[in-house]
Amino acid sequence: MTTPHSPADDRVRQIREALGGVMDPEIHQPITDLGMVDDISVDAEGVARVQVLVTIEGCPMRDRIERETAEAAATVPGLSRVEVDSRAMSEEQRRELTARLRQGRRQIPFNQAGSLTRIFAVSSGKGGVGKSTVTANLAAAMAAQGLRVGVIDADIHGFSMPGMFGITEQPTKVSDLLMPPQAHGVAVMSIGMFVPEGQAVVWRGPKMHRAIEQFASDVYWGDLDVLLLDLPPGTGDVAISVAQLLPGAKMLVVTTPQQSAAAVAERVGSLATATGQEIAGVVENMAGLTLPDGSVMDVFGRGGGDRVAATLAGAVKHPVPVLGRVPLEPPLREGADAGIPLVVSDPESPAAKSLIEIARVLTHQPRGLGGMKLPLSVAGGR
Repeated sequence: MTTPHSPADDRVRQIREALGGVMDPEIHQPITDLGMVDDISVDAEGVARVQVLVTIEGCPMRDRIERETAEAAATVPGLSRVEVDSRAMSEEQRRELTARLRQGRRQIPFNQAGSLTRIFAVSSGKGGVGKSTVTANLAAAMAAQGLRVGVIDADIHGFSMPGMFGITEQPTKVSDLLMPPQAHGVAVMSIGMFVPEGQAVVWRGPKMHRAIEQFASDVYWGDLDVLLLDLPPGTGDVAISVAQLLPGAKMLVVTTPQQSAAAVAERVGSLATATGQEIAGVVENMAGLTLPDGSVMDVFGRGGGDRVAATLAGAVKHPVPVLGRVPLEPPLREGADAGIPLVVSDPESPAAKSLIEIARVLTHQPRGLGGMKLPLSVAGGR
């Protein structure tokens, strides 16, 4: 004999269905799928009480989760009031959540068969070419196009991504998994989020390799469309580690128009050849300053991007395109200092338009198969 459902039971079911639309702000999955709805009850007076679980006691998103839970539950008809309470998960519940997010495996998700994340390692032969500024603006431009974007600040000694995105908080830790802070629609992870201001990171190769590996495997990135890595200048330990840890990453080379750029690019080309990485293209930064009278001053010369592309093409034995030329504009630097990328603050400026177009071209490039394991079948006979 079955027990008939009461109106309260129906409302509990309706509330749970409504809460399926509440997304965890850091994990970006429904709280019902994450096991964050601990209890729902409705009394005879129509008062609904919802108990939700947050990942840690000091969860910075607790107020938002409670508010959005209350708003979703209140959409169920017949309720007189909604009360939402929250508490932190137990250690066992956090472990269960971590296992669910990892899908039971400890791995670099971008290397798994079927991963559709485009990975670009933004590099340069030398410092001072605006590589990090280009990285931050490309990421923000891609996010504005509706893509899910992440950035790893792989420049361990010269980290700059937190400042360029205006991020001051640390990642939230759920068991041994980190939730990356977000700004301007971009998830960002950097060693700079853990280092006191003014303190240097004094690490050698193996420790830097481990840091990059942890940023790729111990951070919950979700289903990214694009992952950008801001590499340190040159072709040292970090560049080699990225090639080993993320073999599907394409290199995006940033240069300036000056004459010496092509010679510097030869080193980047030799690294790409040695590691078997593809080169997505070249970005020429600081390509002319527009003066008040409308004329353009070539502060750093002309043609460096074309020479770099030609040099790289000779090294890797296939064409390398110049994806765009970004004019020299003071607001581009000012935005980096203020934590607001120019593509966000002034998307109609010439430099922002150039960066937005480069972002569009990159995300519309054909996907390569480098670093991917493909299923093979052997037909009998020839």
